[in-house]
Amino acid sequence: MQTTFPRLLLTHAAQRPQDAAMREKEYGIWQAITWGEMAVLVEQLACGLHLAGLRQHDHMIVIGANRPRLYATMLAAQSLGAVPIPLYQDAAAPECVFPINNAEVCFAFAEDQEQVDKLLEIREQCPQISHMYFDDPRGLRNYDEPGLQSLDDLISEGKAFAAQNTGFFKSEVDKVQPDDVAAMFFTSGTTGNPKGVVHTHDSLLNRARAGAEFDKLTHAEDVLAYLPPAWIGQNIFSYAQWLSCGYVVNCPESAATVTIDLKEIGPTYYFAPPRVFEGLLTSVMIRMEDAGAIKRKMFHSFMTVAKRVGPSLMDGKVVGLADRLLYGLGNFLVYGPLRNNLGFSRVRVAYTAGEAIGPDLFSFYRSIGVNLKQLYGSTETAVFVCLQPDHEARADTVGVPCKGVEIKVADNGEILVKSPGLLKGYFKNPEATAEVLTADGWYHTSDAGFLDAHGHLKIIDRVKDVGRIHGGANDGAMFAPKYVENKLKFFQHIKEVVAYGDGREKVCVMINIDFDAVGNWAERRNLPYAGYTDLAQKPEVYQLIKECVEKVNADLSEDALLAGSQVSRFLVLHKELDADDGELTRTNKVRRGFIAEKYNVLVDALYGGKTSQFIETLVKFEDGRTGSVSATLTIDDAKTFVPVKAAA
Repeated sequence: MQTTFPRLLLTHAAQRPQDAAMREKEYGIWQAITWGEMAVLVEQLACGLHLAGLRQHDHMIVIGANRPRLYATMLAAQSLGAVPIPLYQDAAAPECVFPINNAEVCFAFAEDQEQVDKLLEIREQCPQISHMYFDDPRGLRNYDEPGLQSLDDLISEGKAFAAQNTGFFKSEVDKVQPDDVAAMFFTSGTTGNPKGVVHTHDSLLNRARAGAEFDKLTHAEDVLAYLPPAWIGQNIFSYAQWLSCGYVVNCPESAATVTIDLKEIGPTYYFAPPRVFEGLLTSVMIRMEDAGAIKRKMFHSFMTVAKRVGPSLMDGKVVGLADRLLYGLGNFLVYGPLRNNLGFSRVRVAYTAGEAIGPDLFSFYRSIGVNLKQLYGSTETAVFVCLQPDHEARADTVGVPCKGVEIKVADNGEILVKSPGLLKGYFKNPEATAEVLTADGWYHTSDAGFLDAHGHLKIIDRVKDVGRIHGGANDGAMFAPKYVENKLKFFQHIKEVVAYGDGREKVCVMINIDFDAVGNWAERRNLPYAGYTDLAQKPEVYQLIKECVEKVNADLSEDALLAGSQVSRFLVLHKELDADDGELTRTNKVRRGFIAEKYNVLVDALYGGKTSQFIETLVKFEDGRTGSVSATLTIDDAKTFVPVKAAA
């Protein structure tokens, strides 16, 4: 059934006005807003925005963390036929200029003083912004800027208008059609300016319903909304599916309290990129390493049982009585308390996406009873393309095509998708739209992969990134950089990796250590260090990372297709890769080309056979100041292995 976001809101408000729609934690207390209250709030905001001049097809940016009033503002804009555009709240001010000007934005919602200051900083570059509304008034009392107004004042104006025009809001909602534009999401812009991905009400809601039907989601779910609303994954889970299913979305107090809030809420439906699951597991392992000998022994003993028995139980396979009893005891003593400590005691479905997840990491969560699965999709496909069914979750695939999706593989290995959730196009960019959408409705994903014998999709890498080794013993061998990077990132001591090898005779990598994990490792060995740069260059740390690299090489040697991608040389970077320094996108994806250019002296040193290289790098601090970090980096060789088939 085709519908729109505002109509779904009014349906929930009419059918169960007293049920909680959202909860927000403020000053340590969870406060609920009901569906009835949300509908009233959206009506008042819509009326206020109408008075201010927001009209059908106008664009309005929203910048902030997940908050009920941010989502209400998006709904209010959609109720008038306008288009909300969420931007990343941690983006630097200059990063907002292109989206605002490209979309000709006049209206803006800014959560707090930080976001208001950001908009004021770029106002001269974006002179068309005439209305700015802030939610949190702290620090803004003495601001006197044209068009700057509190959301409370806007609501008061809208309330008065609604009282005098009782049928206005409903009539505006009725005008909005399912195939009207509902939202725009800007891509990360790794290879140029970001592109505005245009989605309709139907494309977003169709995929939201498909995902909900696949996992039998109901209004009884609890979801924690803690990732940026500008990321379409969070937007689908806490907005489109929220309105489709009518479940409760919980907004944490701040980024610093997410872990605590996760435990308090105990979500039933949970989504996180692999880095979040990696971080949670790293914190668990750090705590266990600091625990007493008896606790450590019990944990590792029962985890051995869990790894052997847990995945089979999750997959519905037959398990012997003795193993079942032993697992039950482990569940009582270890797995249950561990799930509770992580906040996963009530999780019925957990998803990860965005990057590949390590087999060990994937297996860990499933072995302790968390139904962790993978999905595949993108901003352009409204997320849901492939999902893993219960009992068919595997670390090396991203699932089967979900309802309404067709997949085919092009001659060059690229995955093509046809789906009701495809973008309408890129805003004001017909050339880019024509590059990804064919005349007969197929979307070019730019991902290389294949469907296996069981109908599950396997992703190898980005098509443009799949290369070939040139020269040496592995001449002509396939090189898939992301595959190599992800295998290394599966180790808890490694946070980021950048791999190079296309057109070269060997593969070399630059590595970021995980400062918390390696720091804890160093402290337990009484290894002193003065910050990240010092720790990263310790000989002991290099040996630790070398062992990880060589384990990956041993694993790659058993893969006939990618044995030539073994890492020959590596170095540990002197600083953490950072989105503020342009090295990562706002969704924390490595910008490999930018890094190669920025650190070309290191790439040359890796391939030039050097054993060390001095480098000095400019960095940007959180307060906007700039500085530099310098170090002489060690460059080390790693052992490579003869491919298993060749050895035979």
